[in-house]
Amino acid sequence: MKKNIALLAGGYSGEYVISIQTAKTIEQNLDSSKYNTYKIIVTRDGWWYEGADGQKQEVDKNDFSLTVDGEKVIFDCVFIAIHGTPGEDGRIQGYLDMLEIPYTTCNAIVSALTFNKSYCNKVVKAFNVVNIANAVHLIKGESYSVGNILEELRLPMFVKPNESGSSLGVSKVKSVEELLPAIEKAFKEDNQVLIEEFIEGRELTIGVYKVDGYLKTLPATEIVSKNEFFDYEAKYTPGVTSEITPAPIDDSIREQLEHKAAHIYRHLNCRGIVRMDFILQKGTNKLFFLEVNTMPGQSENSIVPQQVRAAELSLSDFYSSIIEDCLKTAKA
Repeated sequence: MKKNIALLAGGYSGEYVISIQTAKTIEQNLDSSKYNTYKIIVTRDGWWYEGADGQKQEVDKNDFSLTVDGEKVIFDCVFIAIHGTPGEDGRIQGYLDMLEIPYTTCNAIVSALTFNKSYCNKVVKAFNVVNIANAVHLIKGESYSVGNILEELRLPMFVKPNESGSSLGVSKVKSVEELLPAIEKAFKEDNQVLIEEFIEGRELTIGVYKVDGYLKTLPATEIVSKNEFFDYEAKYTPGVTSEITPAPIDDSIREQLEHKAAHIYRHLNCRGIVRMDFILQKGTNKLFFLEVNTMPGQSENSIVPQQVRAAELSLSDFYSSIIEDCLKTAKA
């Protein structure tokens, strides 16, 4: 009997459009012989499913169900494809946990932790498995001074919203004069700002997931951007960035990357497909941890689908394995 899958897309953040693109790729590659897929759009104004006839059906949030053609649809699993809030920060997960409905991502606590870059960095640093760049964490409403920041960190540095994705509100600061405007720009996206020292080197990213209790890594990707860094334009505009999969790195570096990513996945208690970003420092070949993406992009220009194909897997089989593992874990 086919399983009913709710595919959640949209969200409340600036990543809404990217989420819709991600959900489109997932929907096109979910095996219709195994699953009945219902794409549900989540907005601040409501959660709804649009049927083939164009009619919108509101989700009953009391039990997360739909009524379609007079019949009530109960979901066996929720495939979360929302970047940013409320799908990547733990809010949706907490709601689904209360209803005891299984879902494909990390749980509420892990999602909330990894969404907060500063807190996640502190936890990962304690694992003592990878390097972390020196950083300063600012909170809106609390006083700070450019002078104190420059005492803690060296230029150049990155200024970014602490809880945001797709490089929204991120700036690379190379002079003192650029620092304050960059902080103000980041505060427009979030109430917390993270300022990190720039680590010169190669940007590497790797997908990690678990199937049948076994932790697996996908072939790593090297990101080479024509822009100053891997910003929003570079991420989602074809031709601005070269994404090389598998990454042209030595086997020793590849083994380190896979080991460190798997260690972080395991010790953060991640679930589903997670993508981790690193910098391979120029001159030292030390790996620096950047962040964990617990709902990595799956659109046509996204990295994870590239890595899945490089692993000689089909997206259909890959997504099926994520769903089946979710269902098995829920029964355990």
